Amino acid sequence: MDDPGPSSAAPEPPPPAPPEEGDGWVLLPPSEVEGVEDPKVIHWEDLQQELARLWSLSAALQAARDRKAHLDARLESALEARRAFLQQDNELAEMRQGLQDHTDHLGDLKLRTKKSSEDVEGQRAQLCISIRTLSLASKNLDAARRNLEEANKLLSAENGCGCLKNLEQKLRMRQQYMIAQVDKIYPVRPLDVQSPDHKLGFTSNIIKTRNAESVFANGSQNRPLAILGLQLSKLSVKKAGYFSDKTEFQKSSTVLGYTAHAVSLIASYLNVPLRYPLRFGGSQSYVLDPAPAVEPPSITSVVSYVPPSTSMRMMEFPLFFDGQETTRSAYAVFLLNKDIEQLLNYIGAESLGPRHGLANLKQLTTIIQSQQYIPS
Repeated sequence: MDDPGPSSAAPEPPPPAPPEEGDGWVLLPPSEVEGVEDPKVIHWEDLQQELARLWSLSAALQAARDRKAHLDARLESALEARRAFLQQDNELAEMRQGLQDHTDHLGDLKLRTKKSSEDVEGQRAQLCISIRTLSLASKNLDAARRNLEEANKLLSAENGCGCLKNLEQKLRMRQQYMIAQVDKIYPVRPLDVQSPDHKLGFTSNIIKTRNAESVFANGSQNRPLAILGLQLSKLSVKKAGYFSDKTEFQKSSTVLGYTAHAVSLIASYLNVPLRYPLRFGGSQSYVLDPAPAVEPPSITSVVSYVPPSTSMRMMEFPLFFDGQETTRSAYAVFLLNKDIEQLLNYIGAESLGPRHGLANLKQLTTIIQSQQYIPS
């Protein structure tokens, strides 16, 4: 049976229109086409049906592409909304963190405010106490000021400070007069070389006073001092047996007696109790020194120990050389000089040293007889 001719065949479908630009048609090279090695053979009678199937598939593919584009647009919108949501969420988290920080800061401020309030309350209490104390002090100050005004009125009255100054001036003038009389009775003057009492033969057996015992008020040449023409000397030996003449012992004892009497009179006129009291006896005078007398502890008891009892008693030191040991006499002279130094310190003067007895006595009487001793 012969094949039907073309006239008897079904009309061929129109060929598909060439794809326009933008329809999604893509020309691929043969190597990328699936089945190019083994192409599918379609018979002519099945071509129209196959083309219709391909056309329907192409239409379905286009619809899927449109739906895909629509879904892509919706997905992009959803992603954009998600990104905006995430951004808002981050901003909200930052705002929450800032709010938390602000809350913590407010809590800290509340604690500080509470502590400051407590401190203010404490300071207010202390201030109230200080105010009451100042008020009381102000009242006391007013009372003291009134007392001071009354005291000033009393001082400015007839029997006030002026009267006291007058009495003090009269007392100083009386003391000055009495001590001037003592200075006339026991004058301390530079030793006259031409005086008959000054024997040059005895200078080899005595050590004269140092150059500091001299006239201090003027700038004249240093000369040894003497009281009633007698010079205070120190023996160069301890035993009197080495001397052929005992005159130096008698002179030294007499000078010390004169000095002790003058010092005791001046102390009584100045109303000064001497640290080392004097027992005047002329050339046989003594200086009293309070010294502790320590009694030995009892040894009858072996078990218990009794501490030594200490009592005060006065020890006498001779202001004369009796021909025996001269150490006690030298110590007595030292104590007498300490009494003269005490009187000098009482009137506000300094001593020339513990070895310058006559010079210190001369300084004492000279200062008291000066005009500076009487207050203006």
